[in-house]
Amino acid sequence: MEQHNFLPNGLRNSVNDFFLNLRNRHMMMLDIVIFALAPVLAVMLRTDGLNSVIRYWDTLWIYIPLVILTHLAVYYYMGLYRRYWRYASVEDLIQIGLAALLASIFLFGITALIDSLSINGVAVTPDARLPRSIPIINALLILLLTAGVRFLPRLAAQRQHGHPNGKVRRVGIVGAGEAGITIVREIRKNPMLGMDVVCFFDDDPGKQGMEIHSVSVRGGRSLIPRVVHEAKLDLIILALPSAPGREIREIVHICQMAQVETKTIPGVYELIDGTVNVNQLRNIELNDLLRRTPVQIDNASVKDLLRGRRVLVTGGGGSIGRELCRQIIDAQPAQLTLLGHGENSIFEAQRELRQTLAARGLLAENPGDAGVYLKAVIADIRFADRIHRIFQALQPEIVFHAAAHKHVPLMEGNPVEAITNNVLGTQNVVEAAAAADVARLVMISTDKAVNPSNIMGASKRAAELVVLDAAHRLQRPYVAVRFGNVLGSRGSVVPIFQRQIQAGGPVTVTHPDIQRYFMTIPEAVQLVLQAAVLGRKGNIFVLDMGDPIRIADMAATLIQLSGYEVGRDIEIVYSGLRPGEKLYEELFIEGEEYEKTGHAKIYTAFSAAANQPDDLHQRLREIKQAVIDADETAMYAALSNLVPEYAIGRNGNYGKPSPDSPVPAKSYLTNNGVSSTSLHQLAI
Repeated sequence: MEQHNFLPNGLRNSVNDFFLNLRNRHMMMLDIVIFALAPVLAVMLRTDGLNSVIRYWDTLWIYIPLVILTHLAVYYYMGLYRRYWRYASVEDLIQIGLAALLASIFLFGITALIDSLSINGVAVTPDARLPRSIPIINALLILLLTAGVRFLPRLAAQRQHGHPNGKVRRVGIVGAGEAGITIVREIRKNPMLGMDVVCFFDDDPGKQGMEIHSVSVRGGRSLIPRVVHEAKLDLIILALPSAPGREIREIVHICQMAQVETKTIPGVYELIDGTVNVNQLRNIELNDLLRRTPVQIDNASVKDLLRGRRVLVTGGGGSIGRELCRQIIDAQPAQLTLLGHGENSIFEAQRELRQTLAARGLLAENPGDAGVYLKAVIADIRFADRIHRIFQALQPEIVFHAAAHKHVPLMEGNPVEAITNNVLGTQNVVEAAAAADVARLVMISTDKAVNPSNIMGASKRAAELVVLDAAHRLQRPYVAVRFGNVLGSRGSVVPIFQRQIQAGGPVTVTHPDIQRYFMTIPEAVQLVLQAAVLGRKGNIFVLDMGDPIRIADMAATLIQLSGYEVGRDIEIVYSGLRPGEKLYEELFIEGEEYEKTGHAKIYTAFSAAANQPDDLHQRLREIKQAVIDADETAMYAALSNLVPEYAIGRNGNYGKPSPDSPVPAKSYLTNNGVSSTSLHQLAI
């Protein structure tokens, strides 16, 4: 909080040091003084001042020693002379209150006894008897004074200028809501953080000019530069977990112009149980700048779908698969199976989930026990017999199929792996699900499946067709969910850029105009779960990804967030499009008709079934035979026969934004490079 100091620095620091050095022996001496003075002050407050002290002195000279002895005995018994008061807390205050109350109860009895005493053989006259309210006033005074003395070391520690880092940092908090108020409380409870909250900033006119926990709300975000200069702020904390990325970008841009360090608390997707903690403070990340308005999903329907069911997630150790598992356990399924080929990733995912469930008291050690039973299965979806046996043994009721090879350039160089895993592996999973009477299946697809120009996208489009075929044959809600890139996934462009920045550059971008759709992993998974609820037979759902992001803008923003300037400190160089790479991704195939579902951020291509080939299984057999024969030419031909738009895409005729997309592409770059304000203008 912003404080006004009326003492010279030297004297103020001396007073501060005096209170910091108070020990329990000093506390006892101060208590004796307080216990002696409190009855006198109580009499003066109750009656007409100093004259009453003389009037009641014959009683007070007996009463005061009893007060001292009684309180010393009770305070010692309650352990109040064995505490370290620099970290005094509410619990300590409660103990002081209990001690004062207990001592006062004794004194009530003693007061009654004094009334019947004889002094020098003469009974105390009615005029010399203490009023009945004196013990009550005395008790309140002792409580206030002894508690105040004990909290002085803590207050001194909060103001201490000799903090281990040499300086108390002056902090401004953007957001005077619950999160901001919690940060203030946390900072005040932890003086060793070396922070002093000076002010709030909030755009709500109703809060401006007010004080919250003695911290003034100076104004909106536009005042940040002026207040940073006037109040000499060292740090701005963004306490806006629900704010969209556009708002975060604007505030970060203002803070950069004010040349003040900026940190944030995580967004709502990252917060554990929705709670805010000062230990969560971190530097601004790209996720914060691309954050969108929190998705509102029907949690009740998702929980109703999953609660008490046997759920299986393929690719459970991957970025999407692991997040699916994290959110699925919130619904408390009876059993959750993590199936994956990479033993290390499955092991880490299982360990994390076990720890989470154990902390909540929901971990079941055996199938059928109360809680969630976790099972980890190492298996390759390319082996049909193995997958069939697993499904028959576990009898899953709901399957999320997230296992896939997704790296475009790697799959261009290893097409057989893309086909066997993404196409034939998906076929194995779907057929095993059908044989095991799996009630609901959701496949994770990609925007690269639309008009694919690479083997990865074509293989995922073929996988969509496999799922749609099974849905219509079986009349079950087997669906696919299409979305673009997710921030933070393995192989994502963001960690690559970050490593290049740490190495001093340059940052490589394939093309100045290339752009992609992005969303955070938690948001994507929330929408996938909602799509699972909405799914009917043969749906292809498409998530609203917002506006596509120019990769060059993203690179420039990451450079700026790292404290560098584009062109001066770190260069952005363009390496050229890689094999199979498009400038733009699309969300719908030509001829697909789409509409919004019951959820504003989920579309469905309701005419997807019209694009189903009648001889799907014959074409899949041709692909499989080409793989067995190691005939890549035949494999490409068979895949192009199954996904005709792939042949066109490979010839380079795709790569322009679709005019029919519900969220058309936008550009925030100049024609020849990165704009100077890419941080502020970064689109989402």
